[in-house]
Amino acid sequence: MNNFNFHNPTRIIFGKGTIAELSKYIPKKAKILLTYGGGSIKSNGVYDQVIKALKKREVLEFGGIEVNPDYDTLMKAVKLVRKKKVDFLLAVGGGSVIDGTKFIAVAAPYSGKKPWNLLAKNKARDLKTALPLGTILTLPATGSEMNRNSVISRRSTEEKFAFASELLYPAFSILDPETTFSLPPKQVRNGLVDAFIHVMEQYVTYPVGATLQDRQAEAILQTLIEISPKAMQIPPNYDARASFMWAATNALNHLIGAGVPTDWATHAIGHELTAFYGLSHAESLAVVMPYMLWYKRDKKAAKLAGYAQRVWKLREKNPQDMISLAIEKTAAFFLSLGMPTTLTAYSIDPEEAAQRIQERFTIRGTVLGEHADILPEDVAAILRMSR
Repeated sequence: MNNFNFHNPTRIIFGKGTIAELSKYIPKKAKILLTYGGGSIKSNGVYDQVIKALKKREVLEFGGIEVNPDYDTLMKAVKLVRKKKVDFLLAVGGGSVIDGTKFIAVAAPYSGKKPWNLLAKNKARDLKTALPLGTILTLPATGSEMNRNSVISRRSTEEKFAFASELLYPAFSILDPETTFSLPPKQVRNGLVDAFIHVMEQYVTYPVGATLQDRQAEAILQTLIEISPKAMQIPPNYDARASFMWAATNALNHLIGAGVPTDWATHAIGHELTAFYGLSHAESLAVVMPYMLWYKRDKKAAKLAGYAQRVWKLREKNPQDMISLAIEKTAAFFLSLGMPTTLTAYSIDPEEAAQRIQERFTIRGTVLGEHADILPEDVAAILRMSR
C-alpha cells in the first residue's frame, strides 16, 4: 500500500426529515446565499423545507446554475456575494450546483484579476481562503457533497476543467433520500453510472497490496449493481434510494482512493466530450470507459481479473477471456440502465471527436492514466472504438 494522508472533515447528516435540522449547522450570524439549479427544488418541496428550517435567518438566493455549471453564470453569483458580503454558502441540488458553489466559494475572496485562472492555470491549489459552504444533496452522483473536488465548464470557449482544494470540503452535507423521489429515471441512471465509474477510476489500476481499499471498492460496485433495478423504480423505493445515495457519496469521498494509484483518464476525456458536444457527465464517461478498459487491458490485467472474479463472479479458465467478459458485462450494465455506450448513439462521429480531442491534448501536453502512458494519439484510438 502506498503512503497516504487522509482527511475528510465533512459532517454527514443522513436520513428522511433531516433538512429540518439545517439551521443548527450554520453559524447563527451568517449571511447565507442559497444556490440551486433550474428550480426543481421549488416544485418538489425541498425549497419549502429549506426556507422553513432557515426562518428568521438572513438568506439571499441565486438560482439557475446549469448542468455542467458555467463560469459566466457563476461569476454573477460571485458579484452578488461580494456586493452583499455573504459569508456562508448553501448549495441545494446535485453535483453541478455543489461544484458551482465551490467555485463561488473560492472565486469570491480571490484577489486575482482573472478567476478563470483558478481553473485553467490550476491556481486553486495555492488558495489560502474560501467561503464556508454546506450542501443539501438532491441528486446522488458526483460525491461532491463529501469531497474537495469541483468541475466547471466555460461554454463560450468550449472548455471544462476540474480543480480541487482542501478548503472546499463542505462543512456539512444533508442527505435525505426522499429528496430524490421526484427525479426522472434518466437522472437516476446518470447518477448510478457516474458513481460506478468513479469507483472504477480508483480501483482498476494496478495492485499495491491495498486489500481493504480493494474490498471497499468492490462492495460499492456490487451495491450499485444490486440496487440499481429498485433505484430506478417509480414510485421510488426508499431503501434502494438510500443505498444509492450513500454508495455515490462513498464512491468519491477519497477513502477508497487513499494509498492506491488512480487513473481518471476516462474523466479527462469525458470532460472534453462535454465541452465539445454537450454530453452530460455520466454520458461522456459511459462512451469512454468500456473502450479504455479494453485498450489498457494488459496493463490493468491483474485488477481486471479481480474485478471479474469478485464483482461479476466470473470463473473462466482463460484469464483473458474472463477479462474480456468482465468488460462486456460493464457495458451491458450501463445499457441495462438505458445508458448508451457509443458516441454514435449520440450522432457524434468518433473520428471527428478523436481528432478534436487529440489536437487539444497535444497542445496542452496532456498525458493520462495511472502509468502516465496514455498519449493524445492513444486517446484518439480509444475514441475511434466508441462506435
